[in-house]
Formats: sequence, C-alpha cells, structure tokens
Amino acid sequence: MPDTPSNDDQFADLFSKLPTPTERGGVHPESEPPTSAGAPSAPLSRRAARQAATTGTTPTVSSSPSGAPLAASAGPVSAPTAPVATGAATADSGVAETSRSTMTIDALFTDETHPGEKHLVDERHERDRRKGRIAGWVILLVVLAIVGGIAAGGLWVWNTYEEPIRDLFGWSEPKDYEAGMAEGEALVTIVSGDTGATISEHLYEAGVTKTSGAFYDHLISTGQNPTFVPGVFTLQQQMTSAAALEALMDPANKQENTAQLREGLTVENTLPLLADGIGLPIEDFQAAVADPSDYGVDADSLEGWLFPATYTFDPGVTAEEVIQALVDKTVSVLDTVGVPADRRGEILTIASIIEREARFEDDFYKVSRVIQNRLDEGNDETYGKLQMDSTAQYGYGEMHDGTVSSSQEALEDDNPWNTYVHAGLPVGPIANPGELAIDAALNPVDGPWLYFVTVNLDTGETEFTETYAEHQQAIEKWTAWCEDNPDSGC
Repeated sequence: MPDTPSNDDQFADLFSKLPTPTERGGVHPESEPPTSAGAPSAPLSRRAARQAATTGTTPTVSSSPSGAPLAASAGPVSAPTAPVATGAATADSGVAETSRSTMTIDALFTDETHPGEKHLVDERHERDRRKGRIAGWVILLVVLAIVGGIAAGGLWVWNTYEEPIRDLFGWSEPKDYEAGMAEGEALVTIVSGDTGATISEHLYEAGVTKTSGAFYDHLISTGQNPTFVPGVFTLQQQMTSAAALEALMDPANKQENTAQLREGLTVENTLPLLADGIGLPIEDFQAAVADPSDYGVDADSLEGWLFPATYTFDPGVTAEEVIQALVDKTVSVLDTVGVPADRRGEILTIASIIEREARFEDDFYKVSRVIQNRLDEGNDETYGKLQMDSTAQYGYGEMHDGTVSSSQEALEDDNPWNTYVHAGLPVGPIANPGELAIDAALNPVDGPWLYFVTVNLDTGETEFTETYAEHQQAIEKWTAWCEDNPDSGC
C-alpha cells in the first residue's frame, strides 16, 4: 500500500491548490491572468458591471485554472469542469450588496467611496436635490395661492362692507367737523326750491361741512325742518353742521349786491338769485333775458350763456347790465378754452349735459367721450340716441325735484330736448356750464365707453362701460345702493 499521507501533508496539499489571493471584488485587468482559449466568458458581478460602466473597461472575473469562475465556499475548493454561473452570481451579488450597503451608510459621514460608487451617489443626491427644489416651489406656489385668495377675498369684503365693518369695530370717521375748527370764509348760495338734502351738498362742496350728508343728517337727527331764504350767505370753512345751520338762519350773513351762481343752474334758477342778491325786482331780470339777440347771442334762449360765478355789483346797476356781464364772461371763457365762434352753441350744449351728469373732474372728460362715441354712431337706433336723463328731465321740467331718477313720463315726453326720443344733441343747452365742462366738451378723453352710471350718490363713484351687459351690472349696483340708502336722492 502506498504511504498514507499525514495530516500535515494533506493540509499542505490543500493550500497549494488555492488560487493566489486577489483584491476584493475581482482582480484589476492589468493583473488578470489570461483565460484559457475557448473558455466561456464568466458573467460580471453587479459591482464589476458598475465599474466597467464608470471606467470604460471590462474587468475579467477570477477563474480557476480550468477557466471556471470561482465560487465562494467554506470548504476546500474543487475544480469543476463547467462554469457554475448560478453559484458565481449568487456569491458576487452578496459581495456587491454588502459593498453597496456599506457605501450608503459610510457616505453619510465620509466621502471615501469608489469612483463608480461616488458617481452613482452624486447622481442620486442630485436627483434628490432636484426633487426637493421642485417640491419647495410647489409648496411655495400653493402657499402664495392661498394667501392671495385670502387677500382678494378680504379686499372684496372690505370694499363691499367697509362702512358696516367700520361701524362694528368703532373705526368710522366722524361725519362732522369738531367745534372750534372753523376758519376762513365760504360763500354758499341757496336757491328757491332747495331742500335740506341739496343744501347739505352745497355746504360740503363749499368746504363748510366735512361730508356731503352731515348737514342733512343733523336736520334729521334733531327733527328740524327750517325755511331757507334764497340768497348768498357768508359762512366759514370746517364748521359743524349745527353752526352752519345757525349761520344760514342769521340774516346778517346774507350778502348784499352779490350773487353767486353755481355750475349747472338753469336760467329759471338764476334769475331769482340775481334779484335776491342785487336787490332788483325779478320782473326786471325776466324782461332782460327775453331777447338773446340783445347780447349778441344767436339762439332762442340764454340757457347756457349766463356764466356761473360770484358777482358783486355797484349800487344802481340795472338788470340788463347784470345779464350783459354774465354773457360777456361766457364768451371770454369760450375764447380762452379755444372754442371756435361757429361752434359756441354746440359746445355749450354738450358742456351743459356734462355739467349735469358728471361728478368728478376726470369724469367730465369721460362723459364727454361717451357723448361723442354715441353721436359717432349716427342714427343707429341703439347708440345714435344719447339717452341722457338730464335732457329728459329738463325738457319735462323735473330737473330740480331733488332726485336723479327720471319719471317714465319724462323719458317718453316728445320735446326737442329729450335725447331718449330724438337722436343727436338736444335743441340747445340745458344748464349753465362752467369752464371745466366747456373744456371737457371740446377735448374728450380717449376711451371706448358708451354707457355710465353713478353707483354711489354719496361718493359720486361712477362706472363707465363699453357693453350693454356691463352697463346692466352697473345699474344693479346702483339699484342695490339706493335700496340701502332710500333717503339719498335716488
């Protein structure tokens, strides 16, 4: 029998058959021994594949002398005659997964990663950062949308219910000046037919009271209904409503030989003011205006030609001299604004409508544009007619009834001033316009508007619109405001 090898010999033989140790995860290409010719290529491990993708080279998997890939085993290594692909893949996968787990955890604290692994980590981190930035922008946009919605809703609520909110929290501004603030001088004209509501407006326009309704509210709250005497009264600015009422009731404050004519008055309203202020019989003034040609005016009436201003005359002046002074002032303003002589009647007619319809300076030029836009439509049944309430009211004789609304009778009455019935301009002026209205009539601002309506008579807020549908929406606002303010002149 052959000699039986000792245990030491058996272990020596075993270790002699083991392959040369290589780097973990496979040898580098430059140290890889060539594989046997014709031997099948071993499948790459996941890590080796990643390394190949990163470096651009293809490492060779360590193999046994027979060319088969080595399989991880706890026991002696045998030399199989065929590649053990399943075992090799399983073994390498375990090494790769362990390496990847180690890389991920270590990367949290160090930057010591394999170049291929670092590339993958950087890509993954970049994707995470990109997703984070996108998520951040989405969150920001959502927050801005919510905040914007809240702000828009709050603004709508404030604009719609500002006055009730102010009253609820005690934020309302006082409607009247405080006692002791009065200073300076203000002239206030009262005409025949003026009421507490209209006088309240005049006091506010003259700077006497703080708000347009303060004086009227004072009369209502104190239950007073005094009789007002027509004339020009000297008051102060920034008075309380109570002090203003007391001053209007004092005959000593009524001016002599002075007449104050405000914009928008008619000849019928003007003559009593002249008679009361100057101290001449009203019949004298009625006779003085009978023939416009006496003053160089080619018209059937002096409507629109008695310029609104404050006039003071010497004692002994005649009614004809007073009327001539008013007509001369109108001609002077027309020339100053640049109105051609052959267009005086036309411009005064347009200006008189503007004077009666507009509330604020900017609105004068917008109303002028609406008039021009509608006139430009010619005889169109919808737009060719101006449809101005002031013209219907003038022709029917209800211009100064204390309201802005027209009766159905006035709208349908067939008179030459009614622009609801007749297309184009009325036959002549409907009031005495001031310089601003005359300038606006000659120089309308650019704009597409065909309609307008004052939606708040207290503030004078007016909406100008291009379409009939928009105009109807504005009318609904005005109607709602009038329902909430039944005593405000609607």
